[in-house]
Amino acid sequence: MNPSDLENIYATYSGKVMGYLMARLQCRADAEDLCASVFEKVLRKWEEYDEEKASVSTWIFTITRNTVIDYYRKTKPALELDENIASEEAVDDAMLQEETLGELAAALKKLPNDLQTIVVLAYYDQKPLTEIAKIMHLSYGAVKLRHQKALAMLRESMGA
Repeated sequence: MNPSDLENIYATYSGKVMGYLMARLQCRADAEDLCASVFEKVLRKWEEYDEEKASVSTWIFTITRNTVIDYYRKTKPALELDENIASEEAVDDAMLQEETLGELAAALKKLPNDLQTIVVLAYYDQKPLTEIAKIMHLSYGAVKLRHQKALAMLRESMGA
């Protein structure tokens, strides 16, 4: 990989990576540190990247997600994810578009990490639930139920 390739990859994906990290961390400085760590790993592991297995964005997202998981393992070992199944409430895209970004970010931070990941991938990265299922190594049905649960929790948190 030559320097211009890395610059192009960084320019293309750094905003999305930083947005993903900011949605999961309380501190901007920590998010910036992890963002730098993600792209350092991208540079170090570029030779291992296989375009037949995943797109560059999926590969970078996987590195980012794993970096966040490692961060929480090191800094918050007692944090557990809520795995309860949600009701079959209809998806309400309009609710996500009408609320302010600040309120949405605060509500998103209250969600368990797996639900945050689904919301970010579905609405920020505009990935279909089938692709999210592959990224997260879950069944489509599990992702669909967690997606519904995440939206229900966001509605409740935001008073919608």
